[in-house]
Amino acid sequence: MYITITPQKLGNNYSQSSADFVGYLEKENQGLEQHEMEHFFNQYGDEISAEEVVKEIDGNTAKLKKKEPKFYSITVSPSKYELQKLQNNSQDLKTYTRELMKDYVASFNREIHGRPITIDDIKYFAKIEHQRTFKGTDFQIKENQPFATKILQLKTEIRNIQEGRAEGNINKMKKVIAKLERQAPHQQNGKRIVQGMAKDGNQSHIHIIVSRKDASNTVSLSPGSKHKASEVEMHGKKVKRGFDRDAFFAKAEKTFDKTFGYKRNFAETYKAKKDFVKNPNLYFAALMKLPANEKALAFKMITKTGLPVAPSIPVSQTQIALRVFKRLRRGAEVAIKSSSIGI
Repeated sequence: MYITITPQKLGNNYSQSSADFVGYLEKENQGLEQHEMEHFFNQYGDEISAEEVVKEIDGNTAKLKKKEPKFYSITVSPSKYELQKLQNNSQDLKTYTRELMKDYVASFNREIHGRPITIDDIKYFAKIEHQRTFKGTDFQIKENQPFATKILQLKTEIRNIQEGRAEGNINKMKKVIAKLERQAPHQQNGKRIVQGMAKDGNQSHIHIIVSRKDASNTVSLSPGSKHKASEVEMHGKKVKRGFDRDAFFAKAEKTFDKTFGYKRNFAETYKAKKDFVKNPNLYFAALMKLPANEKALAFKMITKTGLPVAPSIPVSQTQIALRVFKRLRRGAEVAIKSSSIGI
């Protein structure tokens, strides 16, 4: 599970309205019949129009400054192993979203009128998408980049020759290009993976747009708060503040597991991924103690994410530390983004 929480992009080139973002989330509906479309939904309603989403989010920004985000985007990307547990991607992910947003609310260390925040205190809309494309940040694109650069250089040389600005053997260059295309480490359906290419397989994921202000448009609820869970004295009274991302991410995977009866492997747990970042030696020591079948699945999950693991795993934990850990540190960010909940 990989979850990100991103504030609305603000600046000279970005609108104060949510319209552009909502429009972006409508891209998969283009050209589809009404019954084929995925519609916006919230805790209690389905088939909510894009126009209503924009109206509700844009109309819920009282007293927010121009440079303050008016909404946050939450993206939830289950792994292929998690998606395999679902019976109906669209309906099951809707069910999960509604449970997930209860976890979101519970992760605020805030009160409204002296009571804990409830699901009815937030204003959010969500949408299920089923397609993904490769981005420049994906490890496949990064590791294919040296080949892409050489191919582009050769194509530029060919164009210069064709237009009379240079001399050379075009056929020879084309053969080199074909060879480079085959040698690129990451391929899909016999073609080099490039930025913008649609990803194969089940790519269902969730986009959630949640208002910065509560449903009453009076209280600011920011999941981007720098404060985790603390109290501060204001006007002689102690006031709770903060949003606990750790708690939210941990609850998110537990809710998924409980909802769908998913047996989570050690390698994909939020706690394990945190241990991996803080102390890879401890992470791998625990990994090597797993039962053989769980350990095999764990390494399969790790290698599928692009995490650079040595071809043969040494038996000695000392050998592991010497041969693997330096490479693991370099791959930590890729692994987290590809296979686990964001930290």
